[in-house]
Amino acid sequence: MTTAAWRDPDLPAAARVDDLLSRMTLQEKTAQLYGVWVGAATDGDGVAPLQSEMTAAWDWDELIGHGLGQLTRSFGTAPVDPALGAQALARAQRRIMAAGRFGVPAVAHEECLAGFTTWGATAYPVPLAWGAAFDPPLVEEMGRQIGRDLRAVGVHQGLAPVLDVVRDPRWGRVEETIGEDPYLVGTVGAAYVRGLESAGVVATLKHFAGYASSAGARNLAPVRAGVREFADVTLVPFEMALREGGARSVMAAYTDTDGVPASADPGLLTELLRERWGFTGTVVADYFGVGFLETLHRVAGSPAEAAHTALAAGVDVELPTLKCYGTPLLDAVRDGTVPEELIDRAARRVLLQKCELGLLDADFAPEPTGPIDLDPPGNRDLARRLAEESVVLLDNPDGALPLSPDARIAVVGPRAADALAMLGCYSFPSHVLPRHPEVPLGIEIPTLLDAVRAELPDAKVTFAEGCAVSDPDPAGIAEAVARASEADVCVAVLGDRAGLFGRGTSGEGCDVTDLRLPGAQGELLDALVATGVPVVLVLLTGRPYALGRWEGRLAAVVQAFFPGEEGGPAVAGVLSGRVGPSGRLPVSVPRQPGGQPWTYLQPPLGLAGEVSNLDPTPLYPFGHGRSYTTFGWDGFEGTEPRISTDGSFELAVTVRNTGERAGAEVVQLYLHDPVASVTRPDVRLIGYHRLALEPGEAARVRFRFHAELSAFTDRTGTRVVEPGALELRLAGSSAAADVRHTARLELTGPVRRPGTDRRLWCRTEVSAVGG
Repeated sequence: MTTAAWRDPDLPAAARVDDLLSRMTLQEKTAQLYGVWVGAATDGDGVAPLQSEMTAAWDWDELIGHGLGQLTRSFGTAPVDPALGAQALARAQRRIMAAGRFGVPAVAHEECLAGFTTWGATAYPVPLAWGAAFDPPLVEEMGRQIGRDLRAVGVHQGLAPVLDVVRDPRWGRVEETIGEDPYLVGTVGAAYVRGLESAGVVATLKHFAGYASSAGARNLAPVRAGVREFADVTLVPFEMALREGGARSVMAAYTDTDGVPASADPGLLTELLRERWGFTGTVVADYFGVGFLETLHRVAGSPAEAAHTALAAGVDVELPTLKCYGTPLLDAVRDGTVPEELIDRAARRVLLQKCELGLLDADFAPEPTGPIDLDPPGNRDLARRLAEESVVLLDNPDGALPLSPDARIAVVGPRAADALAMLGCYSFPSHVLPRHPEVPLGIEIPTLLDAVRAELPDAKVTFAEGCAVSDPDPAGIAEAVARASEADVCVAVLGDRAGLFGRGTSGEGCDVTDLRLPGAQGELLDALVATGVPVVLVLLTGRPYALGRWEGRLAAVVQAFFPGEEGGPAVAGVLSGRVGPSGRLPVSVPRQPGGQPWTYLQPPLGLAGEVSNLDPTPLYPFGHGRSYTTFGWDGFEGTEPRISTDGSFELAVTVRNTGERAGAEVVQLYLHDPVASVTRPDVRLIGYHRLALEPGEAARVRFRFHAELSAFTDRTGTRVVEPGALELRLAGSSAAADVRHTARLELTGPVRRPGTDRRLWCRTEVSAVGG
């Protein structure tokens, strides 16, 4: 018996897929273009609003007889033991293979925003904490481990990372982003992609594109971004993660830009993504995004029209479950409304990816026979290291930190004794377990209160909650004030509760009108400060909050962005001094709660000046973070002050730990363009490097700047490198006061129009320096 060509692993993937497609019926090809969400509610409450009305009923046995493209969240929908879940997934795959003529299994996908979103899996710090760590290699290591855990249970695709650049911190999903700077988001996001893909898991970039630029910071609201902002801020991280990370999938955003929804935009999903950038992977819909073209955007009059619009734009796979790409699409093709060529195009992309994953091969991985540990000691160690690096010491003016080991410490606040204070909305305990209150967390998550007691066993630690997270009731403040008044120092632990769609103060669908601390927490902090006892503010949040009200009144301020299951020991280690704080702000911390949207990427008229009485200058700028040690930046070197618009420039500095404690410094390189043909940000990050140094240790950091890193989009929509003066600033943050050295150079020659192979990265070299 001759083996079909599509089964021959020695043939090129394209040849195998072409052979398979030639044998498939229209219904079999269409079946590859949708997922099925087994266990998703078709009535009542679900994970998301509109879930029940967007989820069609179907017969499992009838459905899989034609094959199946994807299986949606077999682990992430309800609590399941990892080993039992892996066995159930393997059995479901065997049923799919046995039912269809060709025996092709489905791609199984899961959320993995801050770890594998399943019961019992490690809850890592959220992406905003990755940004605060400024450590792409460590994020890559985490991505690799998350990928290995996914593959261990039979999952092929992860719906991460989020590459949206923060444009308005009132947006609920700020915690899911990496920060407000496209270079930071791109470099850290690409590192996560490399890690996930190295484990054989398809990384899915989301949300493509513009989702974070929604009007009024409202989830799913129309995008308010101009053409140049879209090109120079929004798109850059996606380009970096595709070129430098190798991501094999992209998720279309829910939002519309200038009236065109992303899922209906061939200019975005086909012309830019595929024809200009050369992307060959799959484009998947955000959950229910195809149906939303009819129900929310109203650019389609029926499910069939929605399917046609999305397919034509370039959406290959409808997720999470079939609605439009099922019977409505089949009927439309059969009556000639939708060209079958669109089905073939998308099915070919899906099957090529399945071929890459080994899903067209005859053998399928057997179901696991033993227990599966998704939170082993190695994972927890990795989570701890990333959490420790992400904690930002915002202020410590009089050296209140580290805490004295035998102090009387009043730990106060609604986030101090709650394990969920460490987790973002896409961690399994916050995302799914609220619907299963009888189920334990599945992982150990020390609270900050417990961690402080363990970290400082000789200290006398008392506790009072003071108030709830979002309830305005101040009834508990009096007890908190009493505990603080009896102490040498008060540690006020305030912040967010992650949730979904209004069930939290941070998370998807949890947008806010301004940046005041939630509930009565501001009132609590005022009362604690009024005691005269030194107050150390610890923030466990998913976004920055305005702190100008307490400027100069706090003994110290520590910021941690949902630092994960090991966040309690990490923050406690910073408070005790065991951990040297080394995080840097990935988002600016505002002085006042209003005045949004604002990020540091402002042209001159977006900064403070005499033309307005409102001063948007942040209290703590992007890139800011203090340490328990000191650093000297010496031996500055720059070469060739005149270079061509296609030239390179090198600059270097020696950084030495001049203090008595080990610590880490983050050397940041900013670009200032004094004169350009369009307004430009006053400064923007174009390079950075994190250096961990022992006392007295030094290292030399060399940045290789290429003129293409100064490129921007001009008035015609073309990316250009313009001749003229530039300044490169080595700095400790984006603030002018933190600039340590400046290199002034001149770009000479004609205006250049770099192509899609332009330089995106500022390469660095680090060498040790003798004492």
